[in-house]
Amino acid sequence: MQHFSRTFLAASISTALLVPTTQAEVNIQDSVQEMPTTDQCLVTASGEEDALNAPVVVQADSLQAINGDKAQYSGNVEVTQGPKKITADSVTLHQQDNVVVAEGNVTFNDGQVKARSDRVTNDINQDTFSLENTDYQFLCQQGRGTAAYIARTGQSVYELEDGSITSCPQGDNSWRLVASGIDVDQDEETATLHHPRFEILDVPVFYVPYLTMPIGDTRKTGFLFPSLSYGSSDGLEVEVPFYWNIAPEYDMTLTTLYMQQRGTKLDADFRYLTDGWGQGEIKTEYMNSDKKYQDEARWGYQFQHDGIINKHWVVKADYSRVSDIDYFRDLSSDLGNREDGQLIQEGQVKYRSDFWDASLTVRDFQILLPDENKPYRLLPQFDLNYYTPLWGDYVNFDVKSQISRFEVEDTDRPNATRVHIEPGLTIPLSNTWATWTTEARVLSTYYSQDISNLTDASLKNQLDENVSRVIPEFRSHAQLYLERDTTFIEGYTQTLEPQIQYLYIPEEDQSNIYDYDTTQLQTDYYGLFRSRRYSGLDFIAAANQFSYGASTRFFDDDYKERLNISFGQIYYINKDTKFNKKSQDNASDSSATNYSSWAIETDFNYNDYLFYHGGIQYDVDLGEMQLANSTLEYQYEGGFIQGNYRYVTLDYITNTVQNNDDARTDWSRVTRKGISQAGIVTAYEFNPRWSASGQYYYDLNESNTLEWLASLRYQSDCWYIGFTYSNQLLGWEGDVIGSEDASPEYENNISVNFGIQGFATSERAATAAKELDGSDNAIKYGRPFYLNN
Repeated sequence: MQHFSRTFLAASISTALLVPTTQAEVNIQDSVQEMPTTDQCLVTASGEEDALNAPVVVQADSLQAINGDKAQYSGNVEVTQGPKKITADSVTLHQQDNVVVAEGNVTFNDGQVKARSDRVTNDINQDTFSLENTDYQFLCQQGRGTAAYIARTGQSVYELEDGSITSCPQGDNSWRLVASGIDVDQDEETATLHHPRFEILDVPVFYVPYLTMPIGDTRKTGFLFPSLSYGSSDGLEVEVPFYWNIAPEYDMTLTTLYMQQRGTKLDADFRYLTDGWGQGEIKTEYMNSDKKYQDEARWGYQFQHDGIINKHWVVKADYSRVSDIDYFRDLSSDLGNREDGQLIQEGQVKYRSDFWDASLTVRDFQILLPDENKPYRLLPQFDLNYYTPLWGDYVNFDVKSQISRFEVEDTDRPNATRVHIEPGLTIPLSNTWATWTTEARVLSTYYSQDISNLTDASLKNQLDENVSRVIPEFRSHAQLYLERDTTFIEGYTQTLEPQIQYLYIPEEDQSNIYDYDTTQLQTDYYGLFRSRRYSGLDFIAAANQFSYGASTRFFDDDYKERLNISFGQIYYINKDTKFNKKSQDNASDSSATNYSSWAIETDFNYNDYLFYHGGIQYDVDLGEMQLANSTLEYQYEGGFIQGNYRYVTLDYITNTVQNNDDARTDWSRVTRKGISQAGIVTAYEFNPRWSASGQYYYDLNESNTLEWLASLRYQSDCWYIGFTYSNQLLGWEGDVIGSEDASPEYENNISVNFGIQGFATSERAATAAKELDGSDNAIKYGRPFYLNN
């Protein structure tokens, strides 16, 4: 036996490994000094090969060697090779096999995994190793745990026996997966577990014979972590998602949701991306039997596609359908929300060129309200538009044309074909401080209405089978942009933007035309300067009027908008056009003025923490407000509080929403006094782990609560738990709101939700404000300000 000093021992192993002694002696000090001292991922693209060629350096207190057989190092032994480092009480080098065996208080770190073991065996030639009775942690991906035996069998491939794995940080054993065997592929970022069981605080929760799951941020096939919740409404809920990475351009998420009082719901979400046709998504939901509400199957599906082909073709599709009208009220769904009254079913193909475009559209709806008239199907509609400059940038010419086929499953209403052609001339003039746009159009429309089979005799007598309508339209709109430095507030710039519009459309009797896709538009400030009062083409309201108004804005030194106020109204030269509605007598009210309601909108941003938005429409004839909304929000570090109010009179609702097709609408089932609702919304993050949110809405007209919602959430690095209380108004029992026979019907629910953070679900939860926009609350949180920043 030979004994050496520690300094010489550091270089001697290089001779045993057939590495030139001079190289080891030259690099010994640098190798020790450059050895990483932090537990970081040190793998690079060429790192594996560089590590194999790196010199091996050993430091120890003593060495006993048998030439050609083995060398035994003891006392504070350190073995380093590139990023790899082993420390132990003793290390034995088997020279013929180039195998190092470390024992006693062993630590191991190769830049991919660090571990503390009873024994480590490292084959230097093959760059493989095994560890016994180990606490380990991966450095390049999430994951740590224990194992009776760990072997590295290939590049970044690890096999664990009788081991566990978790994404919780060191010292936190909130949850873990325990398995007889775990195969970890760090390059593929997947873990395969054999006979795993899921444990919470060392208590087994469930077992599966086989499990594959992703352990990184890249898309990998495998189970995502389940979530558990308990609610007073549906009982225990367990949600288990499975992600299938079919191909780089296709994937699918399959989710099983077990509800104790309802049954099992199966969800699928398939996404695709193509080179030539765009991208899309298919969602399906299915319950074989809903034991609580309907002892029958409930289902829903949605198909969405959006693509551009060869820069000219546009293809869009959006088709959704559910099994029944109460689907969103009874079930939490990714297809819609409980406040949705309809689902759209639409497809469109469009071609675009420099001077013209054409599109073919089909559209239908599924109505989710009881006893409502079915909407018209568009089967199909063909649009062809042409536009070109006639005289430089001074005169433009365009033609809008459309052929539409409307069909409905209701013998009280007619089917129809509509042909519309609308040529127009536009003169746009502008400079840096003003714009002036004048346009003249001719609206030519032909209807072929199927009235022979109508069962409503009065409607049949009112309508004509063939109708030709030609209506001219003239509009001239001018706006100024004036700017100055404010005198009463230093450092601010104020703009004044007055605008005026003249609109003329002659009156035309259109009572012989049915409403197929026409709805009255909202008459807010921005609606004062529209050219049409109604959407669609079935009723062109007469107009002979001036619209006038102005906006003023205030900008700070950074030209950030802090305040804007807009106000305006319409002056009707011909007062009869003020009351021009298709569903009512157009005769003017002799006591009415020639003025419309004043429309006012304002937004305010004070120092980026206090925000306000408000809008009103004040009826000058009645001397009262018809519509008002107001929102004030205060934001502070970690949270916000918002108060809001909205008010709409019943007259405004009936006059705006109701057309001749809505004459049978029973407004008492919806509201008897209009809308007068106040609410408060708040959210706060106490620290990175604890957050709370809540909202409360109250109906001042009916003196009853619309919605209570309060939640408290705790989130650590590897798990979260949330507590939620909700009390939501579902509807009214009885025919007439406010009558003795009617009473509000509420749904109360107290729920506890538990879930896992880690691996593929490692993203932190949404902020407190975003949590309020979840699926549990019927009234969503909305920003109160939309300033131009």
